[in-house]
Amino acid sequence: MQIKKFDTINVVPFIDIMLVLLVIVLITATFVAKGIIPVDLPKSESAAKQDNQKNLTITIKANGEILFDKETILEKDLEVALSKYKANMPVHINCDKEAKFDTFVILLDILKEKDFKNLGIITKKDS
Repeated sequence: MQIKKFDTINVVPFIDIMLVLLVIVLITATFVAKGIIPVDLPKSESAAKQDNQKNLTITIKANGEILFDKETILEKDLEVALSKYKANMPVHINCDKEAKFDTFVILLDILKEKDFKNLGIITKKDS
C-alpha cells in the first residue's frame, strides 16, 4: 500500500470562509457608517420636526460627554469652542435624559454669555 502525496491544497473551503467574513464585515459597516450618536431623547407632546438648515448640534450623552457636531469637546473648552461660531447661528441641543442636569445648565449658561439666542432642545414626539 502506497501513501498518497499531497501536491495541491484545496482552497475552496478557505474562499467560502472568506466570503462569509466579507458579508459580515459589510453588514456591520453599514450600521457603523450611519454616524448616528446614540442618545435617548426625552419625549414631548409638542415636538417639531428638525429642519435641515445649517446649524450647530450640541449633544450631551448620558455619561456627560459633550459633542459639537460629532466632535468631542471637554467641558472646560466649551467657551473656546463656541467662540468659533456666530451668535445668530441656530443651536440644537440633544441631551440624553439620563445625563446630569448640571452639564445642561453649564452649557445654557455659556450659550447665554455668548449671546446665542436661537436655541432649540431636541426631543422625541410622544406618540
